[in-house]
Amino acid sequence: MLNRGWTYRVHVDAADEGRSVLEYLASRYRHPERDGWARRLQRGEVTIDGVCATEDTRVGRGKTVVWQRPPWVEPDVPLAFDVLHEDAEIVAVAKPSGLPTMPAGGFLLHTLLHLVRAQYPEARPLHRLGRGTSGVVVFARTAVAAASLSEAWRSRSVRKDYRALVAGRPAWQHLDVDAAIGRVPHPRLGDVHAARSDGRPAHSHLSVLERRETTTLLEVCITTGRPHQIRIHAAWAGHPLAGDPLYGAAGLPAGTALPGDLGYLLHAHRVTGPHPRGGELLIEAPPPVALTIGGR
Repeated sequence: MLNRGWTYRVHVDAADEGRSVLEYLASRYRHPERDGWARRLQRGEVTIDGVCATEDTRVGRGKTVVWQRPPWVEPDVPLAFDVLHEDAEIVAVAKPSGLPTMPAGGFLLHTLLHLVRAQYPEARPLHRLGRGTSGVVVFARTAVAAASLSEAWRSRSVRKDYRALVAGRPAWQHLDVDAAIGRVPHPRLGDVHAARSDGRPAHSHLSVLERRETTTLLEVCITTGRPHQIRIHAAWAGHPLAGDPLYGAAGLPAGTALPGDLGYLLHAHRVTGPHPRGGELLIEAPPPVALTIGGR
């Protein structure tokens, strides 16, 4: 079933003045490669300030480049969620692994945001989980709740506890990881988030729940919310998530895998923090069996 397509817009900066639109798009967006952008231009899908562009059309400062993506068939993903908590200010749901939180790449309608808004049109996501991560996602239902909870997130008043299955058997029982996270080169995307000494501060507390034969079950508490933080920090600590195709030694990309590629087990188990109306908010999503003590 085709979706309705999507319109992508970008405003040209002074640094790109005079470049061909093909060069501009191919350097700014590495996926697809240059030939893919050339085909899109040939099909008339790209305009600059409303005028159809060709490969040689030059971009100028302040111009708006638009790619009108035609309708497409989205990949199959789980298209269901469970409501964990609902009141006048918020709704919290359990996202299944494999379902993207937000539109990106090949996903538009097959996203948690689209599914939740079909039931709660006013819902505003306060955070997001990676496609392969399951568990609690909280949405605000009013502007006041969104402002209140966003401030709580920024001030680190919200605690997020995860379950993760990592490779190997760590020698430590508890470990604090403060490796900064920033963008590093990636062969297919241009760059991805990873451990980087001059990146943004990030903190995770890792605790061993159960050592298994070749893997270890961890509880991870994060006080920051950088993209792919737990995957990066676990790998930085020498124990990447079991089956993670992207992050390896030192919390860096290990190959050409993409952030949305699956294979690992990570679950947002619990979110606690101040409720917009006062009092404490506590939302839990039961972890899958493989991420429970004694589960295999």
